[in-house]
Formats: sequence, structure tokens, C-alpha cells
Amino acid sequence: MAGIPHDHYEPKTGGEKWLHKRLPIIGLLYDTLMIPTPKNLNWMWIWGIVLTFCLALQIVTGIVLVMHYTPHVDLAFTSVEHIMRDVNGGWAIRYLHANGASLFFVAVYLHIFRGLYYGSYKAPREVTWIIGMLIYLAMMATAFMGYVLPWGQMSFWGATVITGLFGAIPGLGEPIQAWLLGGPAVDNATLNRFFSLHYLLPFVIAALVAVHIWAFHTTGNNNPTGVEVRRTSKEEAAKDTLPFWPYYVIKDLFALVVILAVFFAVVGFMPNYLGHPDNYIEANPLATPAHIVPEWYFLPFYAILRAFTADVWVVQITNFVTFGIVDAKFFGVLAMFGAIAVMALAPWLDTSSVRSGRYRPMFKWWFALLAIDFMVLMWVGAMPTDGIYPYISLIASAYWFAYFLVILPLLGVIEKPLPQPATIEEDFKSHYGTPAE
Repeated sequence: MAGIPHDHYEPKTGGEKWLHKRLPIIGLLYDTLMIPTPKNLNWMWIWGIVLTFCLALQIVTGIVLVMHYTPHVDLAFTSVEHIMRDVNGGWAIRYLHANGASLFFVAVYLHIFRGLYYGSYKAPREVTWIIGMLIYLAMMATAFMGYVLPWGQMSFWGATVITGLFGAIPGLGEPIQAWLLGGPAVDNATLNRFFSLHYLLPFVIAALVAVHIWAFHTTGNNNPTGVEVRRTSKEEAAKDTLPFWPYYVIKDLFALVVILAVFFAVVGFMPNYLGHPDNYIEANPLATPAHIVPEWYFLPFYAILRAFTADVWVVQITNFVTFGIVDAKFFGVLAMFGAIAVMALAPWLDTSSVRSGRYRPMFKWWFALLAIDFMVLMWVGAMPTDGIYPYISLIASAYWFAYFLVILPLLGVIEKPLPQPATIEEDFKSHYGTPAE
């Protein structure tokens, strides 16, 4: 698909022409900042800059922290306390890094759900969506490994539980688990592996982000109507778009300032609110915590993992059909990763010809239930595994899969969409009117 017609960078001075022939970096920056952007983007399009800020914050604070951290089981916990107590500003750097991870996931979940609602995964943006899901997986791996580094009780036992999941894979499980741990159990080799990968993966994420940005700059941004920018001429495209600079840069920066005001308030006044108090107890392999829970951003998928126990009929049938190969533990692992996989497959599971949920009346209700379902999974993932909680987990998990595998494909067949605007310009005028000449 051809790009949106617009003015490209033309070097003017002799120095600019000399540099442009050898390294067109100024032209790249110009075309990035001046890219035509749909003029009707709403406030749900501000999460990209928040995510970019979070990535930069995590890399910068992480580099400072590793200058003082010691990746050894006998010294890791003490080195974190040293950072908190003895390093100048160390407490601030650590709290910025820890809470920055939470802000990162708040922004990415809102970014993903915005994409799901407005159909940002639909053609021609399938590759952009898949790259985004790869970034999300890399974020989850990075965050998990980072949670292990303080070497508190939740760090140690969280690593034990999560790496134990790989042992459930028939045949290959034990060798994979031993390779991840660097031995038969969570120990010094595990800490060193996780430290190295936790330091490396943010740079992999940065590279994927660059490809992600390149991908949507090629196809153009989606927008709340789901209607594409007109590409017949530069004049027509100009009626549907605004240059990213200064309009959206200023809008994004304003949103970032508001969000950072809340973020710094959390860092300054309640930095441990989202953490677990047991992680301020040094790791003890001989003392198992009463209730092992991961960080809040893993809870929805942790709930799905725990939902499929041996007494669930679908697990029993699968176990019977596979002659015992897929037991309850392995089924839970498949369900956890499958819950992410069905999101990645949304471009092919959604059969509707209408991109934006704004014009899909039935879809709106099912999507609202999905958002509520995600919050329920997050809540129940932190609850014990007795009483009514397993039933809630199972119902919520069932709806998650039903939404992507059943509801989305069926809605494309049975739903009658509302009329869409012919152009982005038409939608913009319907909301803001025609500007005075």
C-alpha cells in the first residue's frame, strides 16, 4: 500500500545537503515528526508516548541500578538494601524503576485494549499488531526476571513456581527447566541468568519498538472511525490529517505531564503500594510463603493458569484423548500462553468488515464484558485457591477464550453495523464543525 502523500524533507543549506547524501538522519527525523496523522485521534492515542517514556526510564534507571547491584544469592538482597540506604538517591532510582514497570503495564494494557476496540489489528496492520504482541511478551519476560533480582521471598518462590511450569511440558520439560535454572533448582546460576537477560531484553524491546513504529508509519495510523486516510492526492490527504508536529506532539506531552504527576505522587508517597511485603524478607528456600502471588500485571494470566484443575471436564477430556500426556498442570500452561496467543490472532479471528467498534453495536457490549472480565481475572488471580474463587477463575477464563474464538467470528456474520462516515474529514466536522475562514 502506498504511503500517505505529503511533503518530504528537502535539504536547503550546503551542510544539510552534504549530510543528507551521506547519512539522511535529518530527513528521517523530519519525516517522522511531520508524518500526516489522522486529525480525529482521541485521548486513547496518547499511550504510545507514555510507553516510550517508560522504556527510556526503565533503561536509564536500570543502568544506574546495575552499577550497585550484585547478582549473587549471598549478596543480592544486601546489595538492594545498600542501594536503598547508602547510595545517593538510590531509593528514588529503585522506586522509579519498580513503579515504572507498573506504569509500563498500565499503559500497554490500555494501548492493547484500545487497539482491540478500534480494530487496529485489521488489514493492513496485522504485522504491526504481531510486533506489538512480541513486545508485550518481551515485557512480560523482562518484568518476571526483574522481579527475581531483589532476592526476597516472593522473588525466590515466584521464580520457583513459574520456572516449574516449564517442567510440565511432556518429554522436554525437565531439560528446559534445568536450562532455565542453570541446575536442578533456583540458585545462584538462576540469578545470574535472569540478571543477564533482564539487562539485555530492554534493548531487544527498544529494537522491536523501532520496527513497530516503522510498521505503522508505513501503513499509517488507525483512527476512531477506522476509515483510511485518502491517498489519491496530497490535497485530499491534507483534509484528513494533521502533521504529527506540533499538533500531536503537544497533545501527547500534555497527557504525559498529567500522567507523570500521578506517577511521581505514587513514587513519592506510596512507592510500595503495588509491591508485596514478603519481598522485603530475604529469600529462604526452607520457608514457603502462605500465598505466592506474582506482580499485579501477571495476575490475569496467572488466574487462567490456575483455573484449569484436574476436576474441570475439559481438562479430563483432553487428558483422556491424549492418553495422559496433557495433564492439568500442562493444560494450565497451554491455557496461559493460549490466552495471549488468541489476542495475537485477533486479525484473523475478527470476521467483521467494519474496523472500529464505534459502529458495531453488539460488539460494544461483548467488548465491555471482556474489559470487565480482564479486571475480574486480575482480582481473582490474587485470591486463594479455595472457596468460590476457582469457579470465578474458570468462568472468567472461559469467557476470555469464548470472546476471541467464538464471539468475534460470529459477530462478523450476525451483526448489523451502523453507518460509517465516508472520510475522516467528515467525522472531524461532525464533532468539531467547520473552522472559520
